[in-house]
Amino acid sequence: MRTAAAAVLGLLVAGAPALAQQVAPPAAVPAKPAARPAAAGPVPAKELFGRVEGPAPLAARSIGFYSKGCLAGAEALAVNGPNWQVMRLSRNRNFGHPDLVAFLERFSAQVPKVSSWHGILVGDMSQPRGGPMLTGHASHQIGLDADIWLTPSPGRELSREEREKLSASMMVRADRRDIDPANWRPDHWKVIRAAALDPRVERIFVNAAIKKALCREASGDRSFLAKVRPYWGHDYHMHVRLTCPAGTPECRPQEAPPTGEGCGSELDWWFTDEVLHPKPEKEPAKPKPPLILADLPEACAAVLGAR
Repeated sequence: MRTAAAAVLGLLVAGAPALAQQVAPPAAVPAKPAARPAAAGPVPAKELFGRVEGPAPLAARSIGFYSKGCLAGAEALAVNGPNWQVMRLSRNRNFGHPDLVAFLERFSAQVPKVSSWHGILVGDMSQPRGGPMLTGHASHQIGLDADIWLTPSPGRELSREEREKLSASMMVRADRRDIDPANWRPDHWKVIRAAALDPRVERIFVNAAIKKALCREASGDRSFLAKVRPYWGHDYHMHVRLTCPAGTPECRPQEAPPTGEGCGSELDWWFTDEVLHPKPEKEPAKPKPPLILADLPEACAAVLGAR
């Protein structure tokens, strides 16, 4: 597998077929990667997948687990749609399994029906061939994760510069114990509920303060709360994760969420001093080595090298 990594590295940075016209041009990619000393070891997988400009011309497949895998036959979400706009275009992360693109189109059409929002702002999805990212997420590797800002679309087309510089609204209070009432509105829980009610959605990750607000404010059918799980970060957006597509045995599903609304003692833990004010470790933990191609499912070498 390490030989495969070396073989594909040179051809990856040369680029891939041009993207569809409605897709933003990707960030500049070096024509040739910097030489690595032999002692440096295998090339990190993020260096391989993070420099590919276009999707693998293969049948659509999510391969592996959300945090250890890759994506064949990715589809690009158009940067502008009737009810969505893609942010941070320079990252070239508006790719996903066709099922994820279909979900975003479907969900964004629902948003104006359940709220006063004009539409949604879409953050990171996946890279053109999935895999580990150069920066940021540990997940988003198999084309089934998408970050959706909790800032509504402004009702006008944003410029490219605005999409790079505009900041999402902070939803969490400074003391981390609840939402910030200056930014949180009832529309927020209605939009999150609309996403969670989609049968293809497996999980939605939000900050614990946002989950707390959902537990307090949601009315009517509250069954959606089981899918919405608190996790570190996610102060500005919700992270939506789809189930594995039908007929994709190489996709490893996540375990089902715990039963119940998740609004009891399991949520209270997130607001303890242990979590909010952790004591510094006596010895800093050693960073984990980056994933290499050999750590990923075997099929990812073929995805990486497909032309």
